[in-house]
Amino acid sequence: YILTSEATDNATLNFLDRHEYFGLKKDNVRTFKQCMIPCYDFDGRILLDEKHKLSKAPDGNGGLYRALKISGVLDDMRRRGIRSVHAHSVDNILIKVADPIFIGYCVGKGADCGVKVVEKTEPNEAVGVVCQVDGVYRVVEYSEISKETSELRRPDGKLMFNAGNVCNHYFTVDFLVDVSNNHEKELDLHLAKKKIPFVDDNGLRHVPKAPNGIKVEKFVFDVFKYAKNFVAWEAPRDSEFSPLKNADSAGKDCPSTAKNDVLNLHKKWLLKAGVKSVVGEVEISPLLSYGGENLINLPDVINGPKVLE
Repeated sequence: YILTSEATDNATLNFLDRHEYFGLKKDNVRTFKQCMIPCYDFDGRILLDEKHKLSKAPDGNGGLYRALKISGVLDDMRRRGIRSVHAHSVDNILIKVADPIFIGYCVGKGADCGVKVVEKTEPNEAVGVVCQVDGVYRVVEYSEISKETSELRRPDGKLMFNAGNVCNHYFTVDFLVDVSNNHEKELDLHLAKKKIPFVDDNGLRHVPKAPNGIKVEKFVFDVFKYAKNFVAWEAPRDSEFSPLKNADSAGKDCPSTAKNDVLNLHKKWLLKAGVKSVVGEVEISPLLSYGGENLINLPDVINGPKVLE
C-alpha cells in the first residue's frame, strides 16, 4: 500500500507499470491518495493557485488515517486477513521493510502501536524525540524543545532525550481502524510557513522567494497517545537511517550521502562474509541479501563498480 497525493499518484502508477511492479502481482500493489487542505496567507485568507482554483497541499503524513478509511484500504486489509502493518516514510534509503526483528518484537510484546528510533547524538539535530508527556507517549518536535532541555545529558554522556523519531512505525489493523473511526478528527493540525505560489487580485501569478503562507498538516505519530500498548525499538543509525531531504549542494541528507551510506553498509556486509578487499563501488541487490545474509562463494577481492545479484 503506497500513500500518494493528487500530484504524485499518476506518476507513481506509471513508474510501477514501466517496471512491471518489480515482479509483484499488480493486484497486490495499491496506491491511495491523501486528502488536500487549502493554503492560507498570513492574514488567514485562502490563496488561489490560479484563477478560480484554490491553492491546496497534501494534509501531511498524518493524513494516512483518513485516507485509509475513505479509500477502502482498511477494508481491503481485513479482507486479506492482514493483522498488522509496517508504515515508513519514502525518504530513508536504508529502511528495512517489514523488519522481522522489529515486527517480531512488537508482536511478541502484544503492541498495538510501535516505533523504531535511532539514537539522537547532537542536541540540534532536526529530528523529534519519542518521550512521555503527561503520562502518554508522543513525539516532541525538535522545534518545540528548548535549547536547555535538548542539551540535557545522562551520567553516561548520552542525551537525556535521545530517542530520535525517523517515521518508522508498526500498527495493528485493529488500531488503525480505531484511530480512523474514532480519533482521526481529533488529530492536531500543525502549521508550516512555506513559499506558496499564488495568484493576486489582478490575476497575476507570483512565485515568492520567502515564506508567504501557511500549509496545514497532520503528523502520523500524533496517534501514539491512543495506543493501549505502545513500544519503542532502537535501531543502529548507520545501518537503518539515511534520509534524503536535500540537493547535493547541501552536502548532508542528500543523494550523495544516501549513496555512500548504502555502499558503506554493503561493504561491511561483504567484509563480514569473508571478502578480504572491496575496491570501488559495490552494491548488493536486495533480491540477493536483505541484511547481509546469503553472501556465499565470494572471491577474496571484489572490484567495482559492480552490482551483486
